[in-house]
Amino acid sequence: MQDYQKISHMFEPVFDGDSEILILGTFPSVKSRDNHFYYGNPQNRFWSVTAALTGEDVPETVPEKRDFLLRCHIAVWDVIAECEIAGSSDSSIRNVTANDLSVVLDGAPIREICANGLKAYELYMKYCYPSLGREITKLPSTSPANAAWSLPRLVEDWGRLIDLKKQD
Repeated sequence: MQDYQKISHMFEPVFDGDSEILILGTFPSVKSRDNHFYYGNPQNRFWSVTAALTGEDVPETVPEKRDFLLRCHIAVWDVIAECEIAGSSDSSIRNVTANDLSVVLDGAPIREICANGLKAYELYMKYCYPSLGREITKLPSTSPANAAWSLPRLVEDWGRLIDLKKQD
């Protein structure tokens, strides 16, 4: 069992004045914290799923990922601003301080909020929904820990639950 660490979120949300969909994770994994960007574990299928649904190439570098998100009008952030966590285990998260999601919601015309996985959904409902009152769509996690879900199955389910195509 890994030791718990109290960690603060290390990077800002990705969004601009054209972002329409906010995808929320829980808290950056160890690999994401090392890379200083979202979904930094190469085994995480987030970039493959979102690229498939937008018809874009899978971005590789952090600048390509940031440009991809903004070009596709996707905002990305996490529910948690600070917590105690053992490694990257979402199930170990405790003593949570939530991010102030109004930073994104007031700065962009977000039409839909989505949770990347059950834990992000539960944390949003517990810590954010009471003050925001905004509904959230629960998507299956793209994490490698969600090994029961193949990439094609993730793409199908995400595509059924959310429209990542730019709204004009």
